[in-house]
Amino acid sequence: MNRIAVVGCGLVGGSWALVFARAGLDVVLYDPSPASVTAALDLARAAAPMLAGQGLLNGQTPEQVLRRMRSAGSLAEAVADADYVQESAPERLPIKQALYRELAPLAKPGAILASSTSGLPASSFTADIEGRERCLVSHPINPPHLIPLVELVPAPWTCPEVVDRTEALMRQVGQSPIRLSREVRGFIANRLQSAVLAEAFRLVEDGICDSAAVDAAMADGLGLRWCFIGPFETIDLNAKDGLADYCAKLGPMYYDLAREQANPRAWGDALVAKVEAQRREQLPAAALEARKAWRDRILVALIKAKRLALGQTA
Repeated sequence: MNRIAVVGCGLVGGSWALVFARAGLDVVLYDPSPASVTAALDLARAAAPMLAGQGLLNGQTPEQVLRRMRSAGSLAEAVADADYVQESAPERLPIKQALYRELAPLAKPGAILASSTSGLPASSFTADIEGRERCLVSHPINPPHLIPLVELVPAPWTCPEVVDRTEALMRQVGQSPIRLSREVRGFIANRLQSAVLAEAFRLVEDGICDSAAVDAAMADGLGLRWCFIGPFETIDLNAKDGLADYCAKLGPMYYDLAREQANPRAWGDALVAKVEAQRREQLPAAALEARKAWRDRILVALIKAKRLALGQTA
């Protein structure tokens, strides 16, 4: 697959365009709002030099990468020759349903139609379209040009070959795809994140600690391991005789904790206001954009260090 269409040019769509272009593929961007396309191209122009400076453009110059990206004036123009369409439209079901009814007949028969949706199952917006067997979820972690994970989630009618081809494409462009056997609400990453966030809010609500302590527990503790090994490998390495030994020793403790956490709590307005106030004490609202740029610089440096440590090539 050499020709990519990115439909929907918010932050995720613009980041996706950079992923494909730096891998040597031609990318056409379309959004009903021309301003969104402009913003997506501006994102790429801003990010490419930083990536080049850290050796994360596969030996290319920013100009070489940016030349592979162009805008289209209509959806039909954008997808006419595309082998793969990455849809990143707003996360609202009626919008997705209407878009796929329009998109399906415009794309060529062999083109894959993949959605960046964070939680909507593909079956909820592709059920009534022709060629629905070529549709699936290809959910990135934002921003995908820095974070490589992509969750591939088929609908009940998705052709297995479509998942195979999408996985191959993701590996070709330097992403790290994982496959789900079937649809499940929230997929994998958001289900894991949901469990962590639920306990994070619970700790603050119960007065055990403030939000800064929770963030430090992750950033200076668990996250240091989890950025290069996952939770199963973590516990496998944290006991003398491996995972089974760990579970035998600490399984009862975790079961007791799970029983405490079994009753989910809504994030009420008062709790959200409390955590919001704590965050704004640490980071004023006016500094959010600068902090996001700082985050991205750290991610770039971490990606480079991780690749070097693991002996991976760009």
